[in-house]
Amino acid sequence: GQLKRRGWTVHPDPFDGREQPGFTGGYIVQLYGKQADFGIDAVQLEFGASYRSAARRLATATVLADALADYAVRYLDCQLPEPIEVAIYTGAGASNKSRSSLAAVLSQQPRLKLRDITADEIRQGELAAVKVLVQPGGSGSQQGHSLGPEGRRQVREFVQRGGGYVGICAGAYLATCDYDWSLRLLDAKVVDRQHWNRGFGNVDISLTPRGRELLGADRQRLSIYYHQGPLLAPAENPGIPDYEDLAKFETEIAQNGAAPGIMLGQTAIATGVFHQGRVFCFSPHPERTAGLEKMLLCAVIWSAREDVFDEPHVPQ
Repeated sequence: GQLKRRGWTVHPDPFDGREQPGFTGGYIVQLYGKQADFGIDAVQLEFGASYRSAARRLATATVLADALADYAVRYLDCQLPEPIEVAIYTGAGASNKSRSSLAAVLSQQPRLKLRDITADEIRQGELAAVKVLVQPGGSGSQQGHSLGPEGRRQVREFVQRGGGYVGICAGAYLATCDYDWSLRLLDAKVVDRQHWNRGFGNVDISLTPRGRELLGADRQRLSIYYHQGPLLAPAENPGIPDYEDLAKFETEIAQNGAAPGIMLGQTAIATGVFHQGRVFCFSPHPERTAGLEKMLLCAVIWSAREDVFDEPHVPQ
């Protein structure tokens, strides 16, 4: 019933009807169920091919988890953990394509409660109501200038108090120590600043063991969409702890005057701590790469300091 209310095709339907011959069996229930009149200890679910396809697997697992949680709350007297409040920056400097892709991915995780937040709202102190701020792709300088000195101060104090920050491409530029509009949350500088518009397309990155652990990756080398994100390197700012390198660029894009070879080996994904808060930055775009969207979920959950997700394993 929970699955049907979420738009799934279920059998039998109506629920008191006979099973279709193709779905008879029940070995798991027979073996592990109590076979008692007063309850059920095992449930066997069989999924049609469309629900098991690579493209739908994440959505299938997410909806199933949500349905099971709803069932447990309604009928088993269980309590769900509090939702994680996530704000996505919208306004000057935020790419509509990146922002909509971020929202589409994050909305698949039932524990995340999303809202938009503007530069004005940040300046007015509304970050106090959320746990994680996500800065999307677009223009880091426009985002920084739109926030202004007061907005940037509000973001820094939010993270300092224990808030989470996730920056994608422009949001990663914004988190560095390299510009007068920077947030200075991540101890990173930008390599080859003058060639920020080096091009876009898919590149290969290699994940460190810690990167694979935090991002739930099943292999070391991945292809990911890149759109002129920052090439990160240590800034050696004495007031900020060193960042942790989670991935490096293994292939490159060198257009519009960028010299070949500079991008190779530079940091592509990094995490850091800023006082009580956590910072997670992507130069490339996991939210715009089919099959890697889960990396964004892992980053947001880790940044929220959810201990149960210290080793994020989101549905795959």
